[in-house]
Amino acid sequence: MDVSPALLADRVLQTRQGQTVQEVQINVLKKAMDMQELASAALLNAVAGDLPLASGGAVGTQVNTLA
Repeated sequence: MDVSPALLADRVLQTRQGQTVQEVQINVLKKAMDMQELASAALLNAVAGDLPLASGGAVGTQVNTLA
């Protein structure tokens, strides 16, 4: 099998470019996931807030939960 050095060099460059593109895509995905994590944490904190315990009755006077 006869392989041209130019063809081999071209394939190596294409492989490296493909790896670079994949690394960039992974970094963009990680940043998007980090932003989504921060946004969802902010939403959950805004919803939960400080919920006071019930002051009377049989339910809600000991444990404060949010479903």
